[in-house]
Amino acid sequence: MTIQRMDNVLIVVDDLEAVIAFFVELGMELEGKGPLEWRGAERVIGLDDVRQDIAMLRVPNGHGRVELAKFHRPKAITPEPKDAPANTLGLRRVMFAVDDIEDVVARLRAHGAELVGEIVQYENIYRLCYVRGPEGIVVGLAEQLS
Repeated sequence: MTIQRMDNVLIVVDDLEAVIAFFVELGMELEGKGPLEWRGAERVIGLDDVRQDIAMLRVPNGHGRVELAKFHRPKAITPEPKDAPANTLGLRRVMFAVDDIEDVVARLRAHGAELVGEIVQYENIYRLCYVRGPEGIVVGLAEQLS
């Protein structure tokens, strides 16, 4: 076997605190945050003279993480249109299983999130939606029906 697990997904952000608050409201737990001062990171990511703050959030059951990075130097660039549609090339969303989709959407709206489309039901299996949060981050929500 070549893969043991998916460890984390990195999202580069500008407003680190707003995005942390969004994911905490979603139900993730903040493991830690602060400056990344390890010079080996520059060799890993292929950038020189990096200054960044990172935050690591984990799914409550411990299976999966989201890493957030705010680059102070060099500044982050925006290679795609703001609020890119679902058919734009690249990573479009991260999906989470939730207990109560209506409750989660309502709580995320308090952090400026908006539904991308609408909450829909797939057969008698799931209720699904996409939510666009701070900085255009799209999160998919899936509520399994009993």
